[in-house]
Amino acid sequence: MTHTSILALGSNLGDGRANLLRAIELIASHIGQIVAQSSVLETEPWGFVSEHTFVNQVIIVKGALSAEAILAETQQIEKALGRVTKSEHGNYTDRIIDIDLIDYDGQIVETVDLQLPHPQMHKRSFVLVPLCEIWPTWEHPILHKSAQELSDNLTICDGNQH
Repeated sequence: MTHTSILALGSNLGDGRANLLRAIELIASHIGQIVAQSSVLETEPWGFVSEHTFVNQVIIVKGALSAEAILAETQQIEKALGRVTKSEHGNYTDRIIDIDLIDYDGQIVETVDLQLPHPQMHKRSFVLVPLCEIWPTWEHPILHKSAQELSDNLTICDGNQH
């Protein structure tokens, strides 16, 4: 059976665009076929202060892996590209690559290791803006709003986009 996943990629250390490209190559070879890819968005760090800006991108992947297997593969890809930790003492830090599983077939999953849809995605313009570029009608399975509605609401609530 083929499943559809949304992955968000980010990098703010080294050559960010090259890091995204390498991650996408590894995702295509280990997880599944990339059927859509947003343009690269430059953003300020979210949730922490850093002098390094991010490059972010969202991709849609079709493949046979389970959500748990995709999570494991993305963590291996992060390690292969040089990522050491996800955070330090629960705080976000600069990173060579970050790959987040945002959605998997519209499923709602809440386990110790995995929450779907990603619990912060609706607050993050660096996820919503590129997602709107490639799938504006995607519907959040808990909030029942489209990616475009979530993005529009974020802009209204924040007064700007991060």
